[in-house]
Amino acid sequence: MTSVKQRVRAGERLHGGLLRLPSENLLEMAAVAGLDYAVIDCEHGPSDLLNLQQHLQIADAHGLPVLVRVGEDEPALILRVLDLGAQGVIVPHVDTPEQARQVVAAAHYPPLGERGFATYSRAGRFGTNSIAEHLAAAERTTMVIPMLETPLACDNTAAILAVDGVDTILVGPADLSVAMGRVGPSDPEVQARLSQVVSAAGGEPLMTIVGSAEQGEEAPPGLVLYNLTHILMQQLRALAR
Repeated sequence: MTSVKQRVRAGERLHGGLLRLPSENLLEMAAVAGLDYAVIDCEHGPSDLLNLQQHLQIADAHGLPVLVRVGEDEPALILRVLDLGAQGVIVPHVDTPEQARQVVAAAHYPPLGERGFATYSRAGRFGTNSIAEHLAAAERTTMVIPMLETPLACDNTAAILAVDGVDTILVGPADLSVAMGRVGPSDPEVQARLSQVVSAAGGEPLMTIVGSAEQGEEAPPGLVLYNLTHILMQQLRALAR
């Protein structure tokens, strides 16, 4: 199966859904509907690893790649979610290229990083993969996606993207607006910062979180990420009205 990383590098535009644990049925529905990938949120959702493993098993059964959003500065969690079979990690509150390099170090094996090695994990097919096979699979699939959530991070967009091992970036618009003392992502100054990031990326593929199909169509090239909680609540409130 071609990985999300390979498809993005090939210039494809991918559509995925952000969901929180536990969401077994929603994960299956996303796969059956034909989304390209899913993101499981272990930052604002519970980081229950057994529950996460069950979700990854369901996703694999449907051929749906999964990325996991971990918490800030959690290298041990990065190791565990990758060992469980996630195709990459999204890491919040990365403000500088130095912090981005630390994330890469936690997610990648030497010589690029410092990730602890084991083939008996789920990602290593319980020891049936050779060392060479496991290293090749990790190189093919492992994505590192820092989140930019402050003005400083936006100023460092180009430098963070230039870090070897960083595949793309995701702006957290809500966190950014709060960091700027604004009332939300629609604020003109926040929008100006978002435009700054797109410009500084220089055409590199980005991950963009959106709350509707219309916003997804307007997103820059790369990974479109639908906030499924937001979209479902919009639909439920419309039904309630």
